[in-house]
Amino acid sequence: MTFLDAVPGPLLGVALGLVMLLDAIPLLGILVPADVAILTTSGSVDPFSSLGWVVAGCLAGWSLTFFAGRYLGERLRRGRFGAWVGAERWATADRVVREGGSRILVTAPFLPFVNTLIPLAAGGLRMPYGRFLRTAAIGSVLWGGLYVGLGTLAGQVADWLPTGNLTMVVTVALGLTFGWIALMGTRKLATVRS
Repeated sequence: MTFLDAVPGPLLGVALGLVMLLDAIPLLGILVPADVAILTTSGSVDPFSSLGWVVAGCLAGWSLTFFAGRYLGERLRRGRFGAWVGAERWATADRVVREGGSRILVTAPFLPFVNTLIPLAAGGLRMPYGRFLRTAAIGSVLWGGLYVGLGTLAGQVADWLPTGNLTMVVTVALGLTFGWIALMGTRKLATVRS
């Protein structure tokens, strides 16, 4: 029995949703280990419930970021935050949203750091919120489903091992392997488009 097994499922789900919300906020998202949070909690929470919390947290965070881009976009770009991000990254985010449209939101969750700028750019470029939300939901379900599936698979593989203490090692190893494969594939597609 692990520490996570002692935490009530609903409380663990709320914590997972909060982690996803924080992961979607620019700058703060860099510090939040969302991938690891999903991978490690997948064995302790029902996979469908876990996926629901992941998607809800992602969409809440992305919606906040979208509306920040819509109403504060220019002020953010001209301020310290904008200077820290850099003109080149802003231009890349704008170009990706303009050229990829809402389709880019499906792959954005797989791109660390960029995934927090895409909603800001989409809001600043006045993408309709309904279209933004639909495609962001698809991306969140795909990204969350991948990690919840990997976490569940790792938990089952760890049960076959001589000791259950290797669950975390197997989970993180599988998550990092598939995460890097998805990241490299998505970056390759983004490079081909530019």
